[in-house]
Amino acid sequence: MALFLEFSLIGLASGGIYVLAALSFVIVYKATNIFNFATGEMMMLGTYFFYLFDTQLGFGWIVGLGMGLTSAALLAIVIERVMLRPLIGRPHIVLVMVTFGVGSILRGFAGLIWGPNVRQLPETLPRKPIFLGDILVPGKLAWGFVTAGVIAALFMIYYKFSRAGTAIRATSTDQITAESLGINIRAVFLLAWALAGLLTAASGIITASVNGVTPQLGLVALNVLAVVMLAGMTSIGGVIIAGLFVGWMETIVGAYLGAAWQSFIPYLVVLVVMIVKPYGLFGEQRVERI
Repeated sequence: MALFLEFSLIGLASGGIYVLAALSFVIVYKATNIFNFATGEMMMLGTYFFYLFDTQLGFGWIVGLGMGLTSAALLAIVIERVMLRPLIGRPHIVLVMVTFGVGSILRGFAGLIWGPNVRQLPETLPRKPIFLGDILVPGKLAWGFVTAGVIAALFMIYYKFSRAGTAIRATSTDQITAESLGINIRAVFLLAWALAGLLTAASGIITASVNGVTPQLGLVALNVLAVVMLAGMTSIGGVIIAGLFVGWMETIVGAYLGAAWQSFIPYLVVLVVMIVKPYGLFGEQRVERI
């Protein structure tokens, strides 16, 4: 039982880190109706920005973190403004394919600048393991979970209680009505993408503080995609629950059945849920008139 509890805590901690990137998926989709397949690469490049300012330019981790997050937000704004906004009104599949292309460009850019080798981030998270009785949780993973939880909580408060959050919620409900009420829809789009840039960068930095960063870090977004599909594309609270669940299931399955099952069983569960509930466990079923 102690071993099961230990694996469960490790899985929940891993899932908590997925939550931030999943929130970035949802906030962009709710505000703009765009499914952003470049999320993983934005996460990866935001992490490299932190590495650039902190380690390569020697600004220190506090300044490097601020500049890295700011750069990630600006990158997201550029993607929305330069590559996606001119395509407003085009079929959604066009926008989706553009995000695929953006992801490939960012991954290739990172490979050219930093190369394929693993780059280690500075020791910003305590390494010392945490003991809960006989249960051991790796220190970096535990503190990464705490950090992700704090960021997610701050985001939820901002989204629920700020005027900007209200504007995003109104836009996600009905863009035409929101604009008729005086909400600047284009400013909401920029804000949503900037928030997505911040969330993905934070998720990438926390993830890379454990394993290091390479241009392939963005593949973590495949796990995040399972979280988003399980929760539903429109549920902010749902992705938190789904992220914890997917992280827990991955770890438990990997511990007891092996790595081959780890990459299969959780996504089979997501597929079954999607067959039964196509809008996810917590998603809204949107009805459109034709």
